[in-house]
Amino acid sequence: MSDNATVEYRPLMIRDLPDSERPRERLLTAGAQALSEAELLAIILRTGVRGTSAIALAQHLLSTFGGLRGLARTTPLELQQQVKGLGPAKAAQLMAALEIGRRLARATPDERPKVTSPEDAATLLMPDMAHLEQEVMRVILLDTRNHVMGITTVYRGSLNTAVVRVGELFRDAVRTNAAAIIVAHNHPSGDPTPSPEDVRVTRDLVAAGRLLDIKVLDHLVIGHNRWVSLRERGLGFE
Repeated sequence: MSDNATVEYRPLMIRDLPDSERPRERLLTAGAQALSEAELLAIILRTGVRGTSAIALAQHLLSTFGGLRGLARTTPLELQQQVKGLGPAKAAQLMAALEIGRRLARATPDERPKVTSPEDAATLLMPDMAHLEQEVMRVILLDTRNHVMGITTVYRGSLNTAVVRVGELFRDAVRTNAAAIIVAHNHPSGDPTPSPEDVRVTRDLVAAGRLLDIKVLDHLVIGHNRWVSLRERGLGFE
């Protein structure tokens, strides 16, 4: 090769892999359980975007949105805005697959977590919420037997009664016909001590729940490896 010759490098694509290492072929031979989350997403995506393989795109999506849970909470528009080259078709494919997963979870209640105490709710939420750098409010949706129907994120940023709209917190509960909800938010400072504002928000939610016939079972404040139940302390549930 001459000194002036140039070598063109390009990213490794799925078609460059041996058949035995390609996600679709591995799924057919070894079963879906043998694949990583990125490989499963790559099969759904089918192709990557310009200069990026389907697997690399899947890994980027998981990293950008914080895993499958984060992806499940996003919207098609957010996907397209935050991932260069991702068009409406691929965004729709992802959203459809994630919605199938949600519906399957709702269709098999005996396999879903059951929340019977503040400890149960805290166990579900602490791994994701204990060390968030900004304030986030989430709602656990429960059926009549207290099985978890879903967990939704309704607010990010500083929370107060002027920002928190009761309708937003109950929107998914009404849509899914949930019987009850548990509200939770974190304190980035790490101290879960409820503020007067937390108590006021709780009082408003409990009152709205009575009108909508949706029980507000608790409001948790989550700190660094600690949490507080406002119901246990009698705050906002008078």
